[in-house]
Amino acid sequence: MTLPFAHHFDACLPGVAAPVRIASLHDAQVFTRRWVIRDKDRALKALLRKIERANSTAGTDAAIDEFRQALKSRGLLSAQSKVTPA
Repeated sequence: MTLPFAHHFDACLPGVAAPVRIASLHDAQVFTRRWVIRDKDRALKALLRKIERANSTAGTDAAIDEFRQALKSRGLLSAQSKVTPA
């Protein structure tokens, strides 16, 4: 499922030169898998399970919002992405 253009955002992973554009649920899954492998954090594993189990529009929106909040709380949300969509 692709996110509407206004909801795309960039995520940064420490040690990676360029930010990663998150434009779909699949992008969020791949990024979170790599993030879990790198940090081995239980909260991130729970987030990954939530993203992988999202099977409705509401579930997907909630998972993406939680993913964005996790990025923001850890300072990994790209500076130009910090504007919340309307």
